[in-house]
Amino acid sequence: MTEKKSPTPLAEALTSYFKQAGLTKRVQQAGIIESWAELVGPQIAAVTAPESVTPDGILRVRVATAPWANELSLMAPKILARLNAGRTGRVKEIRWMPGPI
Repeated sequence: MTEKKSPTPLAEALTSYFKQAGLTKRVQQAGIIESWAELVGPQIAAVTAPESVTPDGILRVRVATAPWANELSLMAPKILARLNAGRTGRVKEIRWMPGPI
């Protein structure tokens, strides 16, 4: 007789699929955009809008003003450390782009 298997939880099935398809890194990179406000804090989140992460790890972020973009570029190493903590899908660089958010 065949043994009945219990259903696999969806989260477990997706994790397995992403791993087999080699998508884990990209999913974690995309998670940075979703979690942006929690990762950078309310003050930075209020003047920024993350747009995309390229496969090679470049995060593009729209910034309300050029002075803010300049200030954030000086803070980039600290922000990168927060973004990459505990992730395999790492961001190598942030491109701060002044413009409407």
